[in-house]
Amino acid sequence: AIGKGVQREYLDKQIAPHCEYLEQHLNKGSWFVGNDFSAADIQMSFPLEAMAARGALDDCPKLRGFLQRIHARPAYQRALEQGGPYDLLS
Repeated sequence: AIGKGVQREYLDKQIAPHCEYLEQHLNKGSWFVGNDFSAADIQMSFPLEAMAARGALDDCPKLRGFLQRIHARPAYQRALEQGGPYDLLS
């Protein structure tokens, strides 16, 4: 019960401004550090996956596109083949 209250009163209110900031950041390039894929993109993929699972990226086409590019990478596909699907919110 406490966790849900914290989520509703604090976390949920923080998601939208963070999504907006990250969405604007991707105006500079396809990836978070310009136009080349980097470790920063791998790090960013985890919170964005969780945000997407909550529906927080519905109004963020650049962030959804970023995740699509991550998912399309051959290394990502190989990792899924080896480790199986995952659910960050379970």
